[in-house]
Amino acid sequence: MSGPLDGTAALVTGASSGIGTATARHLADLGAAVALAARRTDRLDEVADEIRKRDGRAVTLTADIADEAQARQAVEDTVADLGRLDILINNAGVMLLGPAADAPLEEWQRMVQVNLLGLLYCSQAALPHLLAAAEDGPRRVADMVNVSSVAGRVARAGSGVYNATKHAVGAFSEALRQEVTQRHVRVALVEPGATNTELSSHNRDAVRETIRSRFADTERLEADDIAATIDFIVTRPRRMAVNEVLVRPTEQEG
Repeated sequence: MSGPLDGTAALVTGASSGIGTATARHLADLGAAVALAARRTDRLDEVADEIRKRDGRAVTLTADIADEAQARQAVEDTVADLGRLDILINNAGVMLLGPAADAPLEEWQRMVQVNLLGLLYCSQAALPHLLAAAEDGPRRVADMVNVSSVAGRVARAGSGVYNATKHAVGAFSEALRQEVTQRHVRVALVEPGATNTELSSHNRDAVRETIRSRFADTERLEADDIAATIDFIVTRPRRMAVNEVLVRPTEQEG
């Protein structure tokens, strides 16, 4: 059975869990060959095996995209292994919250390195390939989807640096969109609200409890909900670009 992404290749960062894993599966089901990038090789191998069992094509790339050389290599390896790059999903991210006064500085540094610099490294390395795909690819259009957060719109006490990185992703995405949209590279920003993934699990104990309490009575989104949103974005006809999508749980107020 043919799919709307047949003949295309996609790179998904942060593909070892959560939204990245779900998105990789979805894109493969739609016909794309998928490169999975993250630091956890064992988990990437599991996801790739799942995709292959569903008759999809997947390759794994062990990489910490916060390192410029590794980010660029992930892009180049995708093109070498899959022959092209039509879709980049910049999904890798960390969320380390807590009051600014006693925050470990390394948490702030890690968020800037992954959420912002890693995304910039991958985007810059991928752009020539996306532009080429828009010129001669099967769809004559290419896609970059940057996974941000509600935190990229609404600042909250205790998440200042996370807010800062996600606001920056939004600004970069819109500026880049204006640069490449006439060349049929679509840049989309997806801003999930509370989602049932492991994103909050890396926080300190007290912070995890604060997050748990805040959403204790909220039915969170599932990773598949965001993956389905990304499906919609990248399968639109060439004439249509979805630039920004804010997706909250129905019960989430802010």
